[in-house]
Amino acid sequence: MTTLDSTPAPASVPVPAPNAGPPHTPPPAMRLRELAFGAAVAAAVRAAARLKVADALGESPATPAELAAAVHAEPAPLRRLLRALSCYGIFAETEDGSFVHTEMSRLLREDDPHSLRYIALWCTEPWTWQAWPRLDDAVSTGGSIFHDLFGKGFFDYLHEDAHESAHVFNRAMTTSSMQSALDVADLLDLTGVRVVADIGGGQGHVLAGLLEKHPTVRGHLLDLPGVAAKADPRLRDGGPLADRATIVPGDCREAVPVEADLYIIKNILEWDDESTRRTLRNVVTAARPGARVVVIENLVDDTPSMRFTTAMDLMLLLNVGGAKHTEESLRTRLADAGLVLGEVRPVNAYLHAFECTVPG
Repeated sequence: MTTLDSTPAPASVPVPAPNAGPPHTPPPAMRLRELAFGAAVAAAVRAAARLKVADALGESPATPAELAAAVHAEPAPLRRLLRALSCYGIFAETEDGSFVHTEMSRLLREDDPHSLRYIALWCTEPWTWQAWPRLDDAVSTGGSIFHDLFGKGFFDYLHEDAHESAHVFNRAMTTSSMQSALDVADLLDLTGVRVVADIGGGQGHVLAGLLEKHPTVRGHLLDLPGVAAKADPRLRDGGPLADRATIVPGDCREAVPVEADLYIIKNILEWDDESTRRTLRNVVTAARPGARVVVIENLVDDTPSMRFTTAMDLMLLLNVGGAKHTEESLRTRLADAGLVLGEVRPVNAYLHAFECTVPG
């Protein structure tokens, strides 16, 4: 794919002021119409991500024709796509009809350190367009409708029938984990901790970040065999952290076969209630008295991210019959497991850490 000029425009060449769309707040009837057409916005974001329009656009304004040549699209439909996205602050149109980046459009670039390209693709994968129209059924029954649609559970479907979607899911989770790993490492005090266990820790980016920051600490990564096999290269044989890391294939809903001073459970307590109870119970069973357990989750009652987390909450209802937590619901789950809850702290704009201890 061709990338257009990536160097800043010379100071002697003025860049026309972009038009980011009307600044006024629409009346309720117009706003409801916009929301009812929300699928069009999601589809437009997905199209831009798949075409890699943001990657093609450099630092200088580009016409739809120039961008179309770079991404192998037709100029007129591409202009319509960019015009629709610019209404929401994703790209901006200049007075002469060219387009420039905005803070949001840059996040669709694959090379941006805070890229959300794979998150955008994951939230708009083909199966989602079949599942969302069944939301009323999920609300009526209180459970996942995924098996009705595809004849099998969500993760079985991903790994058996939708390999491209599984790849997008893995990339999205990797991106999200890598971006939050530094925040978690900065937040957690590991004074007195000799061994840390990342439970359901995916590829282990959080664990790797902690081991890099604390050179005397050892760590365990526990996740399903297929996930553990693709662990962060820093933790695998030959990696710089391999001598301090143990990769343990397993299902934390069945058992937690590791002992540690600190257990981290991040963004996995979103299944059905029974799976959540089993996971917490298994951690408490494995831990010695006084061990720390830090649970890190998105919350649906966290005001800055509520639009995102409540949408994810509904998606979880559709695909696995799960749910995002409120602070109170998570407090209840932790207390029911026998954990003693201490401080609750924000990790970043999307995550909160619940600091717990295993009672004596």
